[in-house]
Amino acid sequence: MKDLFGKALLDYHNGNYSEDIMTSTSISDEDILPLPYLFRNYSEMPKLEQKALQLAHGKTLDVGCGAGSHSLYLQNKGIKIKAIDVSKGAIAVAKQRGIINAKVLDLLDETETFDTILLLMNGTGIFQELNQVSKYLSHLKSLLNVNGQILIDSSDITYMYQDEDGGYWMNMNASYYGELDYYLSYKDEKEVPLKWLYLDFNTLKSACEAIGLHCELLFEGDHYDYLARLS
Repeated sequence: MKDLFGKALLDYHNGNYSEDIMTSTSISDEDILPLPYLFRNYSEMPKLEQKALQLAHGKTLDVGCGAGSHSLYLQNKGIKIKAIDVSKGAIAVAKQRGIINAKVLDLLDETETFDTILLLMNGTGIFQELNQVSKYLSHLKSLLNVNGQILIDSSDITYMYQDEDGGYWMNMNASYYGELDYYLSYKDEKEVPLKWLYLDFNTLKSACEAIGLHCELLFEGDHYDYLARLS
C-alpha cells in the first residue's frame, strides 16, 4: 500500500490542501471524497454517526479512525479512547490533532478489551469479503468486556444494481453483491485496489447469531444505510 489516504490527510492537516481524494468501485464511477469532510466536527456529522457517538461509553476502540474526528469528540467528552488505523498517515494526523492513544494497528492484531467498539463510515468494509465476516466478528467478540457493545454501520447496496425499469442486473450466481473492489487515487497516483464489503442488515444479523452475538438495528438512514449494535 502507498498510503495515499494518509498522505492526503497529512497534506490537508498541514495546510497543503489542493486536491481531494478520488474513489470508485467495481460497480460505480469515479466520485470525489472531499478532504474537509474527513475533518468534520460533531455538528457536521450524519445523524447515524451522532447516534453512535451518543451511545459510546466506557473504554472505547475506534477502528479505522482516519483523521480521528470521532475519537476527538469522544476524548473531549472524557471517554477513554483508543484510535487505530492501518494508515500511518492517518495515525500521524490523529496524534497531531491531540488524540492521546492512537496506533497503527490492524483490527485482527488488537488484543485489549473494551466496553464500546466503533466501526463507522461503512464499518463492515474492513471485513473485505462475506467469507471473512465470521472471522472478524469472532475477533471483535473476543475484545468485548462484560456488557460491552459493538456499534457498526453499513448499507444495503441492492439499489446500485437497479436499472431504469426497476429491475436488477446483478448476477445472482456470482459472489455476494456487497463485495466490491475499491479504488482510490490522489494527485495522479493510484492506490493498490482494496476489497471492500457492504453488508445488508439481515446478513449481518445472521452472521452474528451464528457466533453468539446479539444484533440489534438502532437506526436507518435516508439512503439504505443503518447502524447496528452487537452485544
